[in-house]
Amino acid sequence: MRTNARNGGQLLVECLLALGARHSFGVPGESYLAVLDALHDTAGRLDFTLCRQEGGAAFMAAAYGKLTARPGICWVTRGPGATNASIGAHTAMQDSAPMILFVGQVGTDMKGREAFQELDYRAVFGTMVKWAVEIDQVARIPEIVARAWKTAVTGRPGPVVVALPEDMLTDVTEVAPLTGPGTYPEPEPAAQAVAQLRDVLASAKRPLIVYGGCNWSEAGRAALQHFAEGSDIPVVSVFRYQDRFDNHSPVFCGEAGVGMVPNVRRLLTEADVILAINNRFGENSTDGYTVFDLPQPAQRLIHVHGSDLELGKVYQPELGIQAGPNAFALALNAAGPVQGDWGAWRIEGRAGYETGFDLPDLPSPVDMGKVVTYLRSVLPEDAIITNGAGNFAIWSGRFLKYGAGMRLLAPQSGAMGYGIPAAIAAKVVYPDRRVVCFAGDGDFQMTCQELAAAAQAGAQPIILLLNNGIYGTIRAHQERNYPERVSGTTMVNPDFAALARAYGFHGERVERTEDFAAAFERACASQTGAVLDLVISPEALTPRVTLSEMRAAGLRMRDKV
Repeated sequence: MRTNARNGGQLLVECLLALGARHSFGVPGESYLAVLDALHDTAGRLDFTLCRQEGGAAFMAAAYGKLTARPGICWVTRGPGATNASIGAHTAMQDSAPMILFVGQVGTDMKGREAFQELDYRAVFGTMVKWAVEIDQVARIPEIVARAWKTAVTGRPGPVVVALPEDMLTDVTEVAPLTGPGTYPEPEPAAQAVAQLRDVLASAKRPLIVYGGCNWSEAGRAALQHFAEGSDIPVVSVFRYQDRFDNHSPVFCGEAGVGMVPNVRRLLTEADVILAINNRFGENSTDGYTVFDLPQPAQRLIHVHGSDLELGKVYQPELGIQAGPNAFALALNAAGPVQGDWGAWRIEGRAGYETGFDLPDLPSPVDMGKVVTYLRSVLPEDAIITNGAGNFAIWSGRFLKYGAGMRLLAPQSGAMGYGIPAAIAAKVVYPDRRVVCFAGDGDFQMTCQELAAAAQAGAQPIILLLNNGIYGTIRAHQERNYPERVSGTTMVNPDFAALARAYGFHGERVERTEDFAAAFERACASQTGAVLDLVISPEALTPRVTLSEMRAAGLRMRDKV
């Protein structure tokens, strides 16, 4: 090979290194062997975490993007590999998390014939991601990869899919790789817009700040908190982004999420001015699009987002400002606090948040209310918490307090199985931090094979497995709508502790609340991660309503029909 010549696989990997990629996740495939060969020489510079299923690999990449605000890199093969990985791409899109999914493709000479495992990736992923593209010419690798990276991190961050024809990856070129990433400063708010929004806030009687997104810097977060506290304005996060604002702050009043608590719903509906920063207005954060009138809310709405496509997409704001969250927060804080007579409004909101931690005793061998109370007292200030989807996720989402250094990785898409891969990705990035995954028994079994990936990578988290033998969320709806007609929601489970030990983890079954603290200490002391199988009664399906009470309510509704 000529001195400056390299094949497509080598060129692609060199471009990713230049852009700043340091970790990647994937499942090998013959369609991108040239990339795997190039990765052979990048250990310690661009590492490859070998996963066991493409869905797990894509979840890891999506979680990496959410954790670091840099694109999570995922490698999968064509056809089935791509469709398996689609769950991670969808999750990254709904989370607004940067990610690049590289997918093998049939050779350019076979396209359009429905060759083995052939898919049209633009058609498959076109509505699921920010951009789907195929590189047909080796010389265009630097151009397209640079654009993919930029697309993933700017505006509303999100996933990009790049298809890689097999013959393109083996073609040889003398085209030079990228020499570094482009710099794309966040759009800054116009001074006139900042002045206008301050006038609107000053006229308020019940102002509220709502925020979201993963692309916050430490400076941006600090600026927003300083402004909110100085102005004494209550703050609410959108679904599963409560970790981006210090929950111990006196202005933090909770999360607008699934099963919206009355205190948060009251804040949203009774506010007369809402400053929404860096969030999209999703179903869960608007209680099914019921807290605001469509398309023009009764509340005076100021919406700030880095992408003009999010402004006015659902709700028409009185003032829409295209600005990045950090640039906006810094500009807002620099102008000083806004004063108003709303202190009692903020105090009431905070009191409602604090009251939400008061729980009754739960009818369960292991009482999760007491478990999370204990965890709040022992988790490190920089702990990383992950979860997938299910009723169990309420414990990590609503009953932990996320300080300035803690992180929560949880899917806005409600994707079961996300928690374990997300925890592994977190341990890959931060091997010395405490990473704790909350998983239901159904959720756990979606991606538990990735425990093998964790063991191989030396990235083993602690997993709290809430084992109640049912698909809890579906059973809850079943009991409300079809009481006493259980169908397809009861599981027969394996010995999870033994399964954990088979994967090289510490595995332990916890059958009593009073045994949890000692078991968690053993889990923390384990050098190989841990799975604690917590025995939970199906009756304790939610923190305040039992399964029997749900069934009784369903029967009453049925009898009225």
